[in-house]
This record gives sequence, structure tokens and C-alpha cells, in this order.
Amino acid sequence: MAFTVGDKVLITSCEDDPRAAGRTGRIVDEVPPGPLTVGRWTVHRIGPLIGPVLCRTNNKLRKVG
Repeated sequence: MAFTVGDKVLITSCEDDPRAAGRTGRIVDEVPPGPLTVGRWTVHRIGPLIGPVLCRTNNKLRKVG
């Protein structure tokens, strides 16, 4: 699934930080992820104590609204 910068997503699971699971955040990548991030999208604004995380798209991120 492709996202655009600013898309609100629900994180169903996240290898970077398990605390992000079940929370929503915003996509910050302006281009699709590449080899540097191993195909993971950067999600930010998850919570006050959770920094930006990298998440895979295969059933781990869902676009909200």
C-alpha cells in the first residue's frame, strides 16, 4: 500500500517500538521507502513518549480517515 506525507495511519504492530501498536500517527516520508529503511515507512506523532518509528506496510499500517 502506498502512503503520502501526512496520511494518518493506525499501527497494528511495530518492530521498532512495540508501544506504538494500536496507536495512530502520521506518515512523514515524502517518497516511498527504499533500501535505507528496508522498505519501512516513518510514522511520527504517535504519542508524547514515543518518537518516530519505522513500520512495514504488510498488514502493520492501515490508512485511517
